Amino acid sequence: MALIIRDQLVTPPTWFASFRDLTLYCHVFLHAEVLIESEDPDPYWRWMRPRGGMDFVEDFVRPGAEDGVRLDVEPHYPRSVITDRIAPENVHRLIAQIRGCGAA
Repeated sequence: MALIIRDQLVTPPTWFASFRDLTLYCHVFLHAEVLIESEDPDPYWRWMRPRGGMDFVEDFVRPGAEDGVRLDVEPHYPRSVITDRIAPENVHRLIAQIRGCGAA
């Protein structure tokens, strides 16, 4: 299963520790290939790399290039989980929704 995270969900208002928790869980327990979807990955890579954000992220992809479960800010594709940020109060809900979409 591929988990494709929209680039906007990497930076604030997302809590970076919660982003790492989510990607760790999805990588280890759901065996997901975690990808970041971005037209311009360079600024996001520069933001994530020194903070350890690439530890559980496989790669960056262009929008629409990969099929999988998407964590997005708008419902552009089927099997999308919609949120405005990744934070301590919604990590468990996001994981449950990702699991539900992955089983479909």
